[in-house]
Parts: sequence; structure tokens; C-alpha cells
Amino acid sequence: MQDKLLMIYGANGYTGKLIVKEAVARGFTPIVAGRNKDAIEKIAKEYSLQSRVFNLDEPSTVEQNLSDVFLVIHCAGPFSSTAKPMMKGCITSKTHYTDITGEISVFELAQSLNTQAKEAGIVLCPGVGFDVIPTDCLASMLKDKMPDASHLALGFDSGSGMSPGTAKTSIEGLSAGGKVRKNGIITTVPLAYKERKIDFGNGSKNAVTIPWGDVSTAFYSTGISNIEVYIPMSPKAVKGMRKMNWFKWLLGLNVVQNFMKKKVEQKSAGPNEQQREKLRTFVWGEVRNSKGEILTAKLETLNGYQLTYITAVEVAKFLLDENNQTIVGGAYTPSKLIDNQLVFKVPTTTDITYQ
Repeated sequence: MQDKLLMIYGANGYTGKLIVKEAVARGFTPIVAGRNKDAIEKIAKEYSLQSRVFNLDEPSTVEQNLSDVFLVIHCAGPFSSTAKPMMKGCITSKTHYTDITGEISVFELAQSLNTQAKEAGIVLCPGVGFDVIPTDCLASMLKDKMPDASHLALGFDSGSGMSPGTAKTSIEGLSAGGKVRKNGIITTVPLAYKERKIDFGNGSKNAVTIPWGDVSTAFYSTGISNIEVYIPMSPKAVKGMRKMNWFKWLLGLNVVQNFMKKKVEQKSAGPNEQQREKLRTFVWGEVRNSKGEILTAKLETLNGYQLTYITAVEVAKFLLDENNQTIVGGAYTPSKLIDNQLVFKVPTTTDITYQ
């Protein structure tokens, strides 16, 4: 396994550092890579690892740096800008690709490159972290229980704060509005499009739809054509979000985007280790069919950041395993690449309960 080179790109980011630490703890010797020379070389020295410093602007540079790499875990956001050049580079260099995105556009990009990935014999599997493994696995298990489901709702309640990268990605998405899947098509809807009461596993809470990655991935994992994703939000906060629909266009202006991202850099550091240890995530799903039958499911797992560094390395281990070298190339969701039991590889994840 160790003769196949693993690269962690964006290794100096908040989550990238956690993934490097986990990979080393599990016996891997990844190449740490990214755009910030000083930061990357510091991490390489700390763990006695190889390093590579390159940006993603020039395809030839990307291809050259990936030419001997078997698998990359891509952690450098915003993925709306970085995923395409990295995926294209992986296809050309025949390097397996994973990332930790939660962006719908990136999941759809991977699916659009499915044929090219098949021809290259490589896997494209974005979303190998909290976005979207717990919800993706839950959706797949619900589909197994109700094969004729026509509607799927997913949701999660997590106290994890945002890392700078995640916060910036959220800012970028504000002007695009909400997203749901209707009759198989990803559809733009107003922010805070739907509101309902949900017990995610820790008591009933007011919840609202968000444009989460499962709007894309759950369709490919389950074939269910109507999908919504919810998080808890107070009625007051929902009203505030709905007011943003009035000036959505303004939120997309570069000057506004840059201002908000600068504020993020000043204030957002992501949760520390002690905070991560205390946080839990409650995951909920619901399917219904044309007969009006409804089935719900719940599980509890680690906070998003802990889960991400564990599952990103777990998926890498799977792809690097000699016993899995007959995998057909193409675009995958995590539950399709491995199976819908992947979430139970995460320590302290509870058994699923159905109602």
C-alpha cells in the first residue's frame, strides 16, 4: 500500500492539517502539498514528510505534480474554483481523486466527468467527509428499506463551528439561493424555502431547507428524484434569511464577497480540539412513497470535523488497498464507492433507529 503515493493537497488548511495528522497516525506517509510554501514546508518538517508546492492555475503544472501520485485528497477550497483543475489534472495523470467539499456544483461536476474518469480508470469521489458521508449513508439505508420511495428529506443538527474555508464557501453560495431536487432536477428556490419541525434525535426543533450537497449526491446514491435537506434554525433566524432574498444579487458582488470573506479571516478559526471532543452530530432522514407511507431514520455520530478527518483517511485506505484494485473508474458518491455502512467506521457512531 505504501508504494502508492498519497497526496494531501491543501494540507495547511484547518481540515487539511487534521487529515495529515490522522493519516500519519494510521501509518501513512503522504506528500503534503498546497500553494503556501512556508506553511506546507512547516507541516512537512513537523511530520518528516515529502512536500510539493504548486498552484492549480496551469494544467501542465498540476499534471506534472500528480504524475506519480496514486490518490489525492483535495482539501483546498473554495472548491467551486479549485475542484475542476484538480479533477482534470487527476484524469490526465490517472490519479484517483477525493475531496471534502459539500458544494452541489462540485458533485455535479464530478458526475459530468464520469465518462472521462471511466476512460482514465480513475475514481472521482468528492465529499468524503462530513459532507456528505453520514447523510449519504443514511439516505442509502432508507432507500434499502423503502425501494419505492419518491421523496427524501435529510437533515442534521451539529454544534460544530465553521472553519474559515467552510465559512467562505457558505458566503459564496448566498447569492445562488436555495437548492432542492424536484422530479430529478436540481431547482433553485428562495433561501429558507421550506420550514418544518424535526426531531433530529435530540428533541423537536424548528428547521429550514439549505442547499446541502445531498441535493446532488443522494440522487445518484438512491435514484430518489425529490430531495430536500434541513438544519435547525430559530424562527427569528429564518425570517432574517428570507429577508436576504430581497437583495440576493448584492451578495454576489465581488466587493461584498471580499468584505465578508475578510471578516471571516479575522474571526473564524474553527473549533479547537477540546470543543470538537464535546460536540456530537444528530443525523435524520425521511422517505415517503406514492402510497403516503413514511419511514424515518436517525443516528448520532461525531462532530463534522472529527468525522471528516477519519473518513477522508478511511476512503483513502480503501482506494489504496490492493484488494480493491478492480474498482471501475468513474464518478462515485461515498456510499456507492464503498457501501452505506461506511458511517459506522466512525468511532462512537450509534446504531440506526427507524420509525
